[in-house]
Amino acid sequence: MEFDVVIVGAGPSGLSAAIRLMQQAQESEQELMVCVVEKGSEVGAHILSGAVFEPRSLAELFPNYQELGAPLNSKVNGDDIYYLSGADKGTKLPGFATPKTMHNDGNYIVSMGNVCRWLAEQAEAMGVEIFPGFPAQQVIYEDGKVAGVITQDMGLDRDGNPKDSYMPGMELRAKYTIFAEGCRGHLGKELIAKFALDEGKSPQHYGIGFKEIWDIDPDKHQEGLVVHTAGWPLSGDTTGGGYLYHAENNQVFVGLIVDLNYSNPHLSPFDEFQRMKHHPVYKQYLDGGKRVSYGARALAKGGYNSLVKMTMPGGVLVGCDAGTINFAKIKGNHTAMKSGMLAAETIFAALAAGDEGGNDLTAFTEKFESSWLYDELYNSRNFGPAMHKLGTFFGGAYNTLDQNLFGGKLPFNFKDDTQDYAQLKLASEVPMIHYPKPDGVLSFDKLSSVFLSNTNHEEEQPCHLQLKDAEIPITVNWPKYGEPAQRYCPAGVYEVEESDEGAKFVINAQNCIHCKTCDIKDPSQNITWVTPEGTGGPNYPNM
Repeated sequence: MEFDVVIVGAGPSGLSAAIRLMQQAQESEQELMVCVVEKGSEVGAHILSGAVFEPRSLAELFPNYQELGAPLNSKVNGDDIYYLSGADKGTKLPGFATPKTMHNDGNYIVSMGNVCRWLAEQAEAMGVEIFPGFPAQQVIYEDGKVAGVITQDMGLDRDGNPKDSYMPGMELRAKYTIFAEGCRGHLGKELIAKFALDEGKSPQHYGIGFKEIWDIDPDKHQEGLVVHTAGWPLSGDTTGGGYLYHAENNQVFVGLIVDLNYSNPHLSPFDEFQRMKHHPVYKQYLDGGKRVSYGARALAKGGYNSLVKMTMPGGVLVGCDAGTINFAKIKGNHTAMKSGMLAAETIFAALAAGDEGGNDLTAFTEKFESSWLYDELYNSRNFGPAMHKLGTFFGGAYNTLDQNLFGGKLPFNFKDDTQDYAQLKLASEVPMIHYPKPDGVLSFDKLSSVFLSNTNHEEEQPCHLQLKDAEIPITVNWPKYGEPAQRYCPAGVYEVEESDEGAKFVINAQNCIHCKTCDIKDPSQNITWVTPEGTGGPNYPNM
């Protein structure tokens, strides 16, 4: 099938690109064929975000978004920020003592899954073709240029042999392809390496973000209240922070982000999140409530210093595939949307001028560098590196000074040039961490949590978690690091089974919630995440 533009991923950046393309086509009365492929069973099924949403890009895309019924219903009306110094200790910080980027006036508490479903409705009404359940498996290259993608084969057994239900992938050809897969997209990872798009940049840095949705006692609910915390349960060189957002319908969104540059291989981000909920700041709202959903996803938080070159011959990387999140705000949806819109404007201008495709659209870089998106990312460039180098307290103090008094323009450039996976120390060099047993009231185990994510994969299919060397987990990672995949994975995918015959590495791919943490944090860089069969993975109803 041939299109003018193929977009990989129906998240905020991909859908915004599709809509902006069609808006321009309609304005100029030109015909344009745009296709979006999405690996989830439906648009929004794989979307997970906090999310406090800044509507700036949405207002540019649809100035009348409220009249159109965009699902932005809970306006932020309060910001509570705490520094937690222990399991039952915490100090509420005054507004002047926190970076102004953390203040949320004019923002909304939303389900980004539902926002993406709404965006998809707008895109389809304009003539965009959206194919959910069709993962893009590989890039089509011709003469060193991107020429489209091939979707996943369906109906293969564990060994890759066709079953009775076999259906080969589709070849989707395009003049230009926009890659909007989200953080650590497997095609984006390939393109960055192939075209050296990260040359001269700091390596990308990541966090793993957890989220649960709770129905809580209406008497404890304060719709519009945003709560952020720093400090406990994380300590030492482990940085990150927690959140609790009061959404509509007596629900709260609660979660924890753990930066993946931590050094102790015994650390379990999942268990840190579970014990965080017992702190009085969180417990006061969750007590008597019911957990109704769970998920986790990696996020690219390197910011400006790690932002890759976003164009290559025939293609553009946008959103978290390129690393556009503004971690100073803990927000990436408005920036992802803007990057998709800029890509759409660049591509449409090229096609309208008679471009036949396959070029490196350098005009995109000029457009990006003259946009508010560039200014926002540049002015927050030191936020993450300062936290990594100075720690939560002193890094936070520097960022407050830099953002509140100098608008991000202090003449310093902090860099963090060590890969996250390379930060792990040997298991013998660091203390063990003993986590309390979950109580089934505020804290839970991994398997009951995965159940709430509605995760499912066709069992008889090739494993989508590929090992470069099947021996490394037991011969290298097990003796050196206690095989940390057992702990950094938030879904119980990886286990080491010990018996009289020795240790065996087990991959429960059925449990995978597509967070990509294993692809990022494995100390031997031995695990590669690729797309499973279409519709596989979580099915988040309103994350």
